[in-house]
Order: sequence, then C-alpha cells, then structure tokens
Amino acid sequence: MKEILRSANPYLPLWEHIPDGEPRVFEYGGEKRLYVYGSHDTEKTAYCGRDQVVWSAPLDDLTDWTYHGVCYTATNGSILYAPDVVQKGDTFYLYAAENQGGRIVVASSKSPAGPFTDPVETKLGFDPGVLVDDDGRVYAYWGFCSCYCAELEDDMATIKEGTLRAHPIGHVPDPWNEDPDTAHIDLRDAFFEASSPRKIGGKYVYVYSKRYVTPVPELGVYEDNNGFLSYKWSDSPLEGYQDGGDISFNGGEILKLPDGTGQQTYRWGNNHGGLVEINGQWYIFYHRHTGTDEFARQGMIEPVDIAIGKNGKVYIGDITYVNGEPVSSKPVEMTSSGASINGIDAYKIISAGYTCHISPLRQAYIKAVYEQKDGISAPVVNIKDSTTVGFRYLQFGENSPQSVTVSAKTEGQMSVRVRVDSYRGKIIAELDLKSGETTQSAPLTCGIIGKRAIYFEFYGSGECEFDSFTFDR
Repeated sequence: MKEILRSANPYLPLWEHIPDGEPRVFEYGGEKRLYVYGSHDTEKTAYCGRDQVVWSAPLDDLTDWTYHGVCYTATNGSILYAPDVVQKGDTFYLYAAENQGGRIVVASSKSPAGPFTDPVETKLGFDPGVLVDDDGRVYAYWGFCSCYCAELEDDMATIKEGTLRAHPIGHVPDPWNEDPDTAHIDLRDAFFEASSPRKIGGKYVYVYSKRYVTPVPELGVYEDNNGFLSYKWSDSPLEGYQDGGDISFNGGEILKLPDGTGQQTYRWGNNHGGLVEINGQWYIFYHRHTGTDEFARQGMIEPVDIAIGKNGKVYIGDITYVNGEPVSSKPVEMTSSGASINGIDAYKIISAGYTCHISPLRQAYIKAVYEQKDGISAPVVNIKDSTTVGFRYLQFGENSPQSVTVSAKTEGQMSVRVRVDSYRGKIIAELDLKSGETTQSAPLTCGIIGKRAIYFEFYGSGECEFDSFTFDR
C-alpha cells in the first residue's frame, strides 16, 4: 500500500486553513519545537473564525506536525483576526485580535500551546506583531494602511509613555478612509497590513504586507496587488527604517514571457507571515488561497537566504551575490515542496492540492476541503482544455520511475501530457481519461532522476477534477 503525502506546501493537513502564520521557536518540557499561530478560516463565507488553534513540529522535521487544539476563543464570541505570540521569562503571551482586529487583548499561558487566559485589553491596533529584544525590552507594531510602533511596559500590555511612533514606514493610499493621511504615502514600498518584527544579526527587520499600486511587469502585476510579504530594516527598533525588498509573493510560479514580463499562475490574494531560523536555515511563512475567494487560506513555507552587506544593508529572499557580496534580492519562488528543500517524495500519493501552478489563471482552482480526515485530498476542479497543473519540486532519487498514475474524475474525453522541468517541457508520458474513469497509468518514455518540476497538461472536449498522482518504480 502506497503512503499518502501528508505535508508539503501547504505544510499542515489540506483540511486545515490557518493563514497569517507567525512561526516561533519555543523550548518547553525540555524540547525545542516550532509553533505556528495564526487566524483560523472556519467561517467559510468571511475571513477567519472564532477560535485559534496551535500546531507544532520538531526542529529536525518540519513536515511532522502535531495538533495541540484550541488555544484561545474570543471573550465576546467575535471573529478573531491575526495574532502573535512571544515569550518573556517563563510566560507566553498571545496578542489576540478580537472584533475582527478592532480590539487587541493580551492573554497568557505557561505553555506555548495554551490555553491562553486572563486577557487584558491593550491600546494596540490591527495585526499586532511583537518583539522581545535581547535586553528584555518589548516592542509592538501594528496598523492597517498606516503603521505604528511603541515600547511596552513590563505588563506586556501598556504602551510606555513617550515611545509611540506613527508611520515608521510609508503606507499605501487608503481608499477605505474618508480622511486618509496622505503625508506619509510611499508608492514604492507601501505598507498595507501584517506587521511582523524580528531581530536578525543585530538589525531590526520589519516584515509586512505590501500593496503594490504601481505595475510590476516582471511579476505579472498590473493592478493593485497585496499578495506580497516585504520588509524594511533599521539599527533601531522604533525608527530609521530603510528600504528592503520583497520576500515572497503568493501569485504562484511566475512564467517568464519573451517580452521580459512575467505571468502569474496562481490566484494571488492577501498575505501575512513571518521569518524564523531553523537549524541555520531561514524560512518565510506566508499563506495562499484556495477556492474562488479569500476565505479558505492555507499556511505555506519557503526557505530564504538572509545576508548583511558591508554597508549594513539587510538582504532577504533570493539573493544575488557578486564576489561573495550581496548586491540585490527578489522574492523567493512559490513551490509545492516548501520545507522539503530536496523535493517531495515522487513515489507517495500526492494530492493535486499541492500544486503551485494552475494556468490559464482564474479558470481551474483548488477546491477547499474541511473534513478532518487523515490523508484527505484537495482536488483541482474546473479543468478544461489547455489547463496545466504544475508541481515544483518532486524528488525522484537516483533511479528513474517506470510509470505515472493519475486519479481524476472526467466528464467527456480528456487526455493528459506529463511534462518535466517546464510547463512547455519535454513530454515524458501521455494518458487518456475516459468519462467515468478515475485512475489511469502510463509508462514513461524517458528516465527522470533527482529534483524536478512536473506539469500535467490537460486537453480535450470534456471537464476534469484532478485528485492525485504518483510515480511508480
């Protein structure tokens, strides 16, 4: 019996919908683990939900996740937006955003898994992010279409007098405000939401959701777009933030077109997450969207590079070096493999829901699933002629598979070309899917080994629901 792939990208089960993930390494009970805290998309027709849950993984295997249950429920039954959790001393503090982010409370626990109790109301605002500095001082960051930061008192709730700073980062034009602040607009690095502070190499790094309001042709962006996680950096926690760049973009694989522009292959949407270092490797946590709206988001993870130049500038993402010196950075690619840096096991049963490439854009999509069933698949639906579904990356090992097996529900006649390395790459297998058939296998026409990208190109007069696939030795 073949094993079902249970963690890739997204890293949690496909039925779990936790966006806004803030990753934190905490030691508890003599063990260091990675904990993730985020919103909980359970409303299905609106953002988020009325409780928040905790998952954690051992530091030596970021695909082995444990569910710890509900850690916090809103005191007034309201919907909870993005939280953050930090540790000071032997206590863990959850900054919970009740009333859809309109009321920020801080609750506490002696365990990183909660439950978090005794909430105290604060004067913080939307999407709070908190940093406990090396000297024990605590700083909070928040905002929507404009940002704020301040130092907190030892009670972890009260803003220390004289420390509140407005607009440490220039912000996006605010179309939702009848009296917007226009003095601090920055069209190049426009702060939108999702404050997430970190201290890296002695530098203060402010990760946030940028809303591009000017075109970015190389990434296929031609309209207002807030699918990015970006950053600025400073030598001081509350001021002096300088230009950084973009870390991640949830628009899928960006196809490079002949004219030098890019083309997205995934339904981008809002984004939120943070940075964490695990065993010397840095990762960006972010989220993607399933379904046809923004209410079924899933946590994603990509490895990133971080470097500090001779001039003190911080580089994060996919970094270009010249003579060993960092000179520029760009967003890391969106993948199916995530923390499985060497690629996901091609010989497991892989849900189509791990795709990072669906083209043409806004036709087929991943169907959101909610049944808490072990190994459940999230199919790609509404597949029609000329749809391509891609996966980056699979690991085939040193010996090539002999065949590929596809599971799909088909109405009418559909065929599949399996391509390698590119959506227009070499065809390594072809399958015919007849109406009513659910599983079909075909031999490979050539060998493939190592870490490779795989694409399924569907064509024909029918319609298809692509459930899963696997390769066979």
